[in-house]
Amino acid sequence: MKALVLCAGGGIGDVLLATPLMRALGTRYELVALTAPAHREILARQPMLAEVWTDDGRLGGLARRIRAAAFDAAVVTWATSRSAWLPFAAGVPVRVGQARRLYSALFTERVIVRSELGDRTTHWTQILLDFGRVLGCDVADGAPGFPLRADERAEAERLLSERGIVEPFVLLHPTRAIASTRRRWPVAGPLALARGLREATGHPLVVSGTAADAEIAERIARDSGSVSLAGKTSLGVFGALAERARAVVAMDSGPMHVAAAVGAPTIGIYALQSDEPDRWAPLGRNTAVVRATYPCPARHRKETCPDFACVASLDVPRILATLGGLLGARAEAPPAR
Repeated sequence: MKALVLCAGGGIGDVLLATPLMRALGTRYELVALTAPAHREILARQPMLAEVWTDDGRLGGLARRIRAAAFDAAVVTWATSRSAWLPFAAGVPVRVGQARRLYSALFTERVIVRSELGDRTTHWTQILLDFGRVLGCDVADGAPGFPLRADERAEAERLLSERGIVEPFVLLHPTRAIASTRRRWPVAGPLALARGLREATGHPLVVSGTAADAEIAERIARDSGSVSLAGKTSLGVFGALAERARAVVAMDSGPMHVAAAVGAPTIGIYALQSDEPDRWAPLGRNTAVVRATYPCPARHRKETCPDFACVASLDVPRILATLGGLLGARAEAPPAR
């Protein structure tokens, strides 16, 4: 049997957190994913997928392609009117998607997202696995996967070597996606954290980020005596850097989830009171979260916050204490067999 997973919305983290669902569906179906061009890099490496299609924006052409492939089922992980309409128009007989929406009538199997029943703590991977469970598909391991290629590991080694970075080193990702669209993303808090990480660990510090984050990352690196690789890596090469790092300290972001998925000791920083670390925590062998302490006004969300004062006022001592606990636990853990 064949199934299509429509996973074209959200950000890097949203797509990566859908990979356990895809792994579950792959136990029963030959699986194809439809995703946005920006997310193809995440899914093209996933072994449970027979193919990855890119959403080119043409509704009619996509519907015809889906119809021609004769899928037995379709699962929509990021539902919109458009993504709900596509498998319906293509005549896919079993269509799984979110309940309680205007477009939900287009699905044959409607799943109520647990948060709509008041659940604020179940991890998003488990919520997405509910979409597979209605088709009899599940997995015991709900952690996302991000397999790395040999060329990505080689490029990470080259970047470190060219900049004289010796291991062990710490990797800091001081931004989240919203930072590239806001001119007021604070530097003071992440800079204090960068200095604290260098002093507390005694290790070199590498600052990461996208090309849009480069100005912020380079300022943090320059003023903390660190090295910036912002804008110089693909997502896969970032994952290879994280794999080699002594630890990764990151704002709640897609790269944070990538670091955890490759097995790096990872700390996720959830600065806003409106963040939900239980739901969006990094999942991996050795991870921890630092919860918000700054008294954000109730109306502040990441999309509407005017100043991100919580980021400017990061609780550096608490982050460093969490890192110490994480690395101490790793040192005491028995070796993997």
